[in-house]
Amino acid sequence: MAESDWDTVTVLRKKGPTAAQAKSKQAIIAAQRKGDEVETSKKWSAGQNKQHTITKNTAKLDRETEELHHDRVPLERINEKPQVIADYECGKAIPSNQVMGKIERAIGLKLRGRDIGKPLEPLK
Repeated sequence: MAESDWDTVTVLRKKGPTAAQAKSKQAIIAAQRKGDEVETSKKWSAGQNKQHTITKNTAKLDRETEELHHDRVPLERINEKPQVIADYECGKAIPSNQVMGKIERAIGLKLRGRDIGKPLEPLK
């Protein structure tokens, strides 16, 4: 009977792919075929420097004068945090009927329903 050395352990394993190999299109397709979980994300203006561009409208807003200016709604009229309104303007927030009603009354225009953009009818 041969003696066995139980204290030594030999581990054989294959090296994993490098970061560049793991991101290649072939590696992604192979992982999808095997049923592995693959996470993908779309980056905003990836590979471009578009976050610092200025549009014509932004430049006009920056050059506001007494003749050319936008009316501002005071916060007291709708009692909402400035961040909430900023999220609505950027399209990040999910519209709440309560907040939309406050904004409609403040600006006097319909923002919901089939009469969007028409003047708000006074309550009788």
